Amino acid sequence: MVAGRRTIRFDDAGRRFNARVAGLALREGHLLIHRTVHEPFWTIPGGTAEIGEDSRATLIREMHEELGVEVSVGRLLFLVENFFHFEDRDWHEIGWYYLMKLPMTFPFYADRRIVHEIVDGKNRLEFRWVPATRSELERLPLPPVFLADWIERLPESTEHIIWDDGAL
Repeated sequence: MVAGRRTIRFDDAGRRFNARVAGLALREGHLLIHRTVHEPFWTIPGGTAEIGEDSRATLIREMHEELGVEVSVGRLLFLVENFFHFEDRDWHEIGWYYLMKLPMTFPFYADRRIVHEIVDGKNRLEFRWVPATRSELERLPLPPVFLADWIERLPESTEHIIWDDGAL
């Protein structure tokens, strides 16, 4: 985080609140996912919002920082109240999940190989494309897991979802 910038995340008695923005990038029937290499699960690319920053600006900033590209932010698909346990604390996360379009210059391989890697602070992130199907997403550890139910029929208008993933 740059000096003067402050993320919308705080801790309280073993719990954490987080404001997260993520983007579903689709290409040729595939979805872009990423993970921090030391963690056993994948997620939708995105990051924590900052105070004074709207959610679309967060997604644009995060993708520029992580992918080095300018994305086009589409419609808001999901507003998610996500509850889960991770890293010895209970999380309450508000998540904005947008459709987003990557430039065609961003690498695409349908064979699940890593298409992009970056060190983000102390974490090494890797990105890959996977088939955007319910069966594929159900096979992955990809929280929040409700996404598998929706991936083949994305909503036409924003869906509000309250989800409890339990322990990660």
